Amino acid sequence: MVQGVGYRFFTQRAAERLKISGFVRNLWDGRVEVFAMGTPDQHKELRRLLERGPMGSDVTEVSEEPAAAEAQYEGGFVIHASA
Repeated sequence: MVQGVGYRFFTQRAAERLKISGFVRNLWDGRVEVFAMGTPDQHKELRRLLERGPMGSDVTEVSEEPAAAEAQYEGGFVIHASA
């Protein structure tokens, strides 16, 4: 759960630096969902950054589950509206 620490913007910047495609959005229950398409090494580094989070954040858990690639996100990383 994150509130007011810029976690989505932090995630977008990290993904763009790592050349990862996908999206980030807040969920209705306060959690953040990240859909990331990249290599295993890119995912590993993104996870490390997400576990740390931006200054002022207190990340307690990052979980992963496999998902199929989605062509609409190839070549960019966007912030979606909350779900």
